[in-house]
Amino acid sequence: MKLKLPSEIKIENTFAVEKPKANLLNSIDYTTQKELVMLIPFNISKIQADSTKSTKDYIKNSKFLNLTLDFYSGALVAIDSAKKMGFPVNVKILDVESSKNSSNISQIISSNNFSNVDAVIGPFVNSHAETAAQLLSKYNIPVISPLSKELSKPYDNLFNAVPSQQTIVRKLFDYLNQKNGNIVAVISPKKNASKELLVSQYSYVKFPEVDDKGSVTYETLKAKMVPGKKNFVILDSEKSSQIMSVSSILMKLKKEFDLQLVVFELYDSLNYEEINMQNLVDLQLLYPSYTKEPYRMEDKVTIEKLRSANGVYPNVYTSKGFDVTFDTLLRICQPEGFVKSVEEVATEGAENGFHYVKENGVWMNDAIYIQYYDSDFTVKQAN
Repeated sequence: MKLKLPSEIKIENTFAVEKPKANLLNSIDYTTQKELVMLIPFNISKIQADSTKSTKDYIKNSKFLNLTLDFYSGALVAIDSAKKMGFPVNVKILDVESSKNSSNISQIISSNNFSNVDAVIGPFVNSHAETAAQLLSKYNIPVISPLSKELSKPYDNLFNAVPSQQTIVRKLFDYLNQKNGNIVAVISPKKNASKELLVSQYSYVKFPEVDDKGSVTYETLKAKMVPGKKNFVILDSEKSSQIMSVSSILMKLKKEFDLQLVVFELYDSLNYEEINMQNLVDLQLLYPSYTKEPYRMEDKVTIEKLRSANGVYPNVYTSKGFDVTFDTLLRICQPEGFVKSVEEVATEGAENGFHYVKENGVWMNDAIYIQYYDSDFTVKQAN
C-alpha cells in the first residue's frame, strides 16, 4: 500500500506529531553500565544549622522538605524495582542546598565527576535546573526537571517532566474543539489571567454577563447556550459559593440543553462539604490533568508497591518520584540512550505519562489526560 499526501502539507511544530507509546522494558540494553545522578534538595546543612528545632520538628514543619521526602520515597522504590529487574545502573544521590533564589549546584557539579553520567534528575526549582543544564551541556547530559510547572529557557539538554499550565489549557481546548462544542466561560474576578488568556487565544469563547462580584444568573447563562450542540461551560473559580451557584444553574439548564461542566484543575474548594458532589457527577465534571487514575494492572501494582514501602497511599509527589525516576532509568538503558528515546517514543507510568516534544527550543512533556466524573462516582478518561 502507498499513502500519497500533497507536498504542500507542513507540520508547524512537534506538537502535531503524536509519538507511539512503547514498553521500554522489552528493549533494555543489559550489556552497558549506566550512571544516573539525582540532585535532591534535602538541605541537610540548613537542618543541622538550625539549633532552635529538632530534626523531627524541622521535617514536620517544612512543606518543601516534606515534598522532597515524598518524591524521594517514590524514587527509591523505582530504583529498587529497576535493580531487581537487572537494570545495569548505578544511582548517585547528592544533597542540594536550595532556596528559591540560590543553590550550590555550581559547587556540586565542579566537585563531582559528571563525565560518564547518562542523566541527571533535579534540582526541583526551575532556575536551578536551568543552571545544572547549562553547566552539564558540555557533556551533553540530559537534565530532567521533575516537578516545576514553569517553562524553562531553551537548553537542548533540559527536559521538563511536568506540563506547563499553558500546555494543559491548550490540550483541554484541543479536546473541546474536536467535539465541535459551544464553549462558555464563567471566570472569577480574581482570575484575570485566565480570562486574558481565553480572550487572546480562544476568541470564540463566550462570556455571560456578570455582576460586580462575578456572579451570573440563570438568564445570562442560558443566553449563551446553543440548542442541538454540546455546551461546555468552563468555570474558573476557587470560591465555593460561586461553584455552588453555577453548578445549581447548570443543573436546571441541563433539562433543556446538552451541557458539561469544565474546570482547568481540581481546586480544593470542589471538595468542600457545601458542594453537592452529585451535581458535579451529574454534570460530568471535565478537567485536564498531568496525572491519571491508575487503570492498568501494572499501574495498580506500582501503587501498591509505593503504599507498602511507605505505609501510606502515595500522594502526587510520591507517584511523580517513582514515574520520573523509573522512566529515566528505562530511557538511559535503551541502546539509543535517553535523548533518542525521547525523540522517538512516548511512555506511560503508573500516574504520569511522558510525551516529550520540543517547541521554540524547549523540551516539554505534553502528556495530558482529559478526565471526567462518571455516573458511578469514578474518574474516567474522556474519549
